[in-house]
Amino acid sequence: MSKQAVGLLETRGLACLVVGVDAMLKSANVELAGPMKHVGSALCNAVITGDVAAVKSAIDTGAAAASTCGEVVSAHVIARPDSSIDGVLPKDTVARAPRK
Repeated sequence: MSKQAVGLLETRGLACLVVGVDAMLKSANVELAGPMKHVGSALCNAVITGDVAAVKSAIDTGAAAASTCGEVVSAHVIARPDSSIDGVLPKDTVARAPRK
């Protein structure tokens, strides 16, 4: 795995997840790993990757932002995950412009 950490944010409702993901991507040098997912029963989640400190900071910021407009169900960071986890992470299906 080229990334040192994986962060997961799960909320009840898409609107507060979008607010949280926006805050995460603006607050630290992290990347969204694929599209945000609707899990069911109004649960939605997003996965970010990056170095450990950036992912931890982004998850904390995103969870705080999302909690202002809805319910945060879970916010978790996996530092230095095993390479086998790549098989269960969402794949990025959209070509992105390089970050500056």
